[in-house]
Amino acid sequence: MTPDIIWLLITAALVLFMTPGLAFFYGGLVRAKSVVSMMMLSFGAIGLVGVLWVLYGGNMATLTDSGDDWIPGIVGNGFSDFGMQDAATAAFGGGDAAADAGVVLASTAFGATFAIITVALISGAIADRARFFPWMLFAGLFATLVYFPVAGWVFSFDADGMTGWIGTLGSDMGLDVSTIDFAGGTAVHINAGAAALALALVLGKRVGFSRELQKPHNVPLVLIGAAILWFGWFGFNTGAAISNGQGALIFLNTLACPAAGIVGWIVIEHFKNGKATSVGAASGAVAGLVAITPACVALTPIWAIVLGLLAGGVCAIAVDLKFKLGYDDSLDVVGIHLVSGIIGTLYLGFFAIDTGLFTGGGNLDQFIVQLIPAVAVAAYSFAVSFVLATVISKTIGFRIGQDEEAAGIDSVLHGEEGYALS
Repeated sequence: MTPDIIWLLITAALVLFMTPGLAFFYGGLVRAKSVVSMMMLSFGAIGLVGVLWVLYGGNMATLTDSGDDWIPGIVGNGFSDFGMQDAATAAFGGGDAAADAGVVLASTAFGATFAIITVALISGAIADRARFFPWMLFAGLFATLVYFPVAGWVFSFDADGMTGWIGTLGSDMGLDVSTIDFAGGTAVHINAGAAALALALVLGKRVGFSRELQKPHNVPLVLIGAAILWFGWFGFNTGAAISNGQGALIFLNTLACPAAGIVGWIVIEHFKNGKATSVGAASGAVAGLVAITPACVALTPIWAIVLGLLAGGVCAIAVDLKFKLGYDDSLDVVGIHLVSGIIGTLYLGFFAIDTGLFTGGGNLDQFIVQLIPAVAVAAYSFAVSFVLATVISKTIGFRIGQDEEAAGIDSVLHGEEGYALS
């Protein structure tokens, strides 16, 4: 095995570990009688989206110039190697063909973990009130109609370079810059955040929606989840590094930006409430991790630190918008992932190495090619998610009843309790 394949497989395992970490993070934030349900939404995403990606999702996200795409430059042919049978057969046969197939299989495994956590992230917006199997239906449809194509727009490439429309946007516009989204600011975080907003609007507010309802039932669980997320994020960001220097820069930025995110969040929290909380520190770290995701390879560490301070501080304010605007984003997917994803994506227009307004070209070209994909992905994800959630709600029902919500979603939907204390 070559070092690059070994590293890709290791980082794929790290990214997969992030989704159980997310389950802990989300599980600690909800009420004690909802923790099992909340964690099941993440584990359900692992099961369903992992299968769909291997069957056809990875192929849908692979765009080619062969004319075989379902929609050229937009959606790849999901049945081009259904279930990865051809690649697996070649890998088993040995020789040069096996080596090439190994790259395909490892890349597919790595991509699967991104698809899984993107879908799982959305679930935080509908905590305490979503039925499990309608969520699974939404997860499968969202992955197929939204994430798989968007992943191709951002990440698909061949020997000649990027092949998705976002990857080629700069050259198509006649500019000397390309869109920078190294690990998924648009494909993962803006995508998930916009979908989360759509679901929160369709499902409506929880019974008794208030600041009091926001209190986490298990703070240590939140911190454990945040720690796992941060650990796995080093794989999330460095998996696609193509050189020692690039990998080291990404790793350092993935340390510095969320560290600054903690500082930014707890400072704002102190001025808002007079106290810095551990949940705030964990949320600040996640905000910094989200912000650095698209930018991890294209910022010097000093600008990564500034980005973290900005993301942590802004998100500490943004999470309160739901109380002012009246939408119930239970676990602040919008306030953290959508907001910080936009911040990290657009920030590159000003501070990207060699091409930012203040660090390179002295013009807004980089900002333009960052802004267009951010708006396009957010709009597409929101629109499709809103339609899917509405159809599911009107047909089989997405939300549990108010009496069931009051009784406890864990016992009603899963027949389990998070804590059997008697």
